Amino acid sequence: MKNRVCTLYRVSTDKQVDHNDKNQADIPMQRKACHAFCEKMGWVIVHEEQEEGVSGHKVRAENRDKLQIIKELAKQKKFDILLVFMFDRIGRIADETPFVVEWFVKNGIEVWSTQEGEQRFDSHTDKLTNYIRFWQADGESEKTSIRTKTALGQLVEGGGFKGGLAPYGYDLVKSGRFNKRKHELYDLVVNETEAAVVRIIFDKYVHEGFGAQRIATYLNKQGYRARTGKMWHHASIRGIVCNLTYTGVLRCGESRSQELPHLQIISPELFEAAQHIRTSRANSAEQERHIPLNTRGNSLLAGNVYCGHCGARLSLTTNGKAYPCKEDPNRVVKRVRYVCYGKTRKQTDCDGQTGYTAHILDGIIDKLVRQIFERMKAIPKSDIVNIRYREKMEERKSLLHSVRAEYAKAAADLETLKGEVIKTIRGESTFSKELLSSLIAEAEAKCQELQENMEMAQAAYDEGKTVLASLNAQYDDIISWAEMYDTASMEAKKMIVNCLIKRVDVYRDYKLHIDFNIDFEQFCGGLDIVTIAA
Repeated sequence: MKNRVCTLYRVSTDKQVDHNDKNQADIPMQRKACHAFCEKMGWVIVHEEQEEGVSGHKVRAENRDKLQIIKELAKQKKFDILLVFMFDRIGRIADETPFVVEWFVKNGIEVWSTQEGEQRFDSHTDKLTNYIRFWQADGESEKTSIRTKTALGQLVEGGGFKGGLAPYGYDLVKSGRFNKRKHELYDLVVNETEAAVVRIIFDKYVHEGFGAQRIATYLNKQGYRARTGKMWHHASIRGIVCNLTYTGVLRCGESRSQELPHLQIISPELFEAAQHIRTSRANSAEQERHIPLNTRGNSLLAGNVYCGHCGARLSLTTNGKAYPCKEDPNRVVKRVRYVCYGKTRKQTDCDGQTGYTAHILDGIIDKLVRQIFERMKAIPKSDIVNIRYREKMEERKSLLHSVRAEYAKAAADLETLKGEVIKTIRGESTFSKELLSSLIAEAEAKCQELQENMEMAQAAYDEGKTVLASLNAQYDDIISWAEMYDTASMEAKKMIVNCLIKRVDVYRDYKLHIDFNIDFEQFCGGLDIVTIAA
């Protein structure tokens, strides 16, 4: 009776690889070799399994369906021999694959390779040989992975596209360059039609506070479709929001290219703002979040308004009844209110009002925001830099230069004294050993003190530069918001207000205490509007 054989063929990628590399032979070559080997040995193949695109280095045995099928057939005694092209087709994991092979042998199945013969476990030497073989295969996979990552990283750092599908917003064009396998490489170019949609996505996300689901709904209603022609899905929107490529920077792992202007669809600042919003919304620690979770509705405040009496959040509610509009008696509106959640649910002992009419509270905030913008627009940016901070920075710079000069002189004096040591040993110095030792100790102490002072002066100067850069950026943001506020949509206004205001505490009769996200003291001596009333 002929031995019954089960064969296993595997490649790590879906593409065929170099036929000359036996360790990476494609499936047709593996099948041909196994069939020829069985014919030579007088065996009959009763079952075949193949794995395409399965890494023997990364995917463990329990997650490989084909290998589990073969193990089940082995338990049922459906075959006698497991045959592979090379043993690394079974796997390349050093701490697992040797024991997978041993499992088959213990269950009465011979394990053969067309290139390496039978794997036996008759002695400790056999077991050691088995382990060493797969340890080497594991190492080769590690080396291949490192070489591939390094090559792709260098390609990206040089501004080249690493391969794969072009991100939405780009097309692939032939570059005229070829790799070592004579395959032509591709470059990315901006697809202006798709790029316009990318800009809409970031604009809605950053400036109007739309979430991924809401952006997808908006695009679908406007008639936009994904590249496949299908409706937009929120997962695709999230992927676009996180993709650094739109700033003109290619990425592969930790590697980054220089900024490539011809690939830039959005500004780096807009991308960073999107990431800030994304992480702020994902942050479960409410006190750390200054971005509204959503900007739906016509209320100006979103998630940052609280009852001043009990500290509970004020939630937005709509009265079921409709009332005539004061501006247009022919139109009816529903009454929208901010309601104390703690009081209505009787979770707190609150002595404040149950609720506050939304348009009154929003009107107060709107008036305050406009006051802030008017004050900020009245302060030229040059005044902030040249008047308020120039003198401080000059003082810090002068101190740093002075301390550096003192340190340089003290260090030179110390070196001079150390130079006298040799002369003292030779008897050529006018200094005694005791006096010289004392002078060197004093000079070293002075140098140490001046070095610490220099480090402190440098830190103060660097801190000043950082504050000044932050101040300039904040000023630019505020002026930008001021210019767009009057004509902005309600969603955009809500985003602006939440960027300005950290928290609003509301007391009876609409008295407010407001905490800002921005320290206005550094701009204009502070805003004295901290507690205001209707």
